[in-house]
Amino acid sequence: MVIPEQPIGSPVEHEHATAVLLLGALSVFCCGALGPVAWVLGRRALNEIDASGGAFGGRVQAMVGYILGIVGTILMICMAILFVLIAIGGRA
Repeated sequence: MVIPEQPIGSPVEHEHATAVLLLGALSVFCCGALGPVAWVLGRRALNEIDASGGAFGGRVQAMVGYILGIVGTILMICMAILFVLIAIGGRA
């Protein structure tokens, strides 16, 4: 029976996991422009965590931030469309 090599000790949290979570939350609650940033950084962090073979932790934080970044981006686009529609409707 071959046991896969696991890093000794607990995994180190990925350096961007908490930042992605913070950016994702901020994109939903106050600044939609941070959504794409959280989206891209979250995807990169998730790829690095998956490729590390257990050396990096923080997957949950990165995943939540990634999803919040997507939601924040969608909300930002919806608000921009709403703003344009209101601006066009105000001229009539």
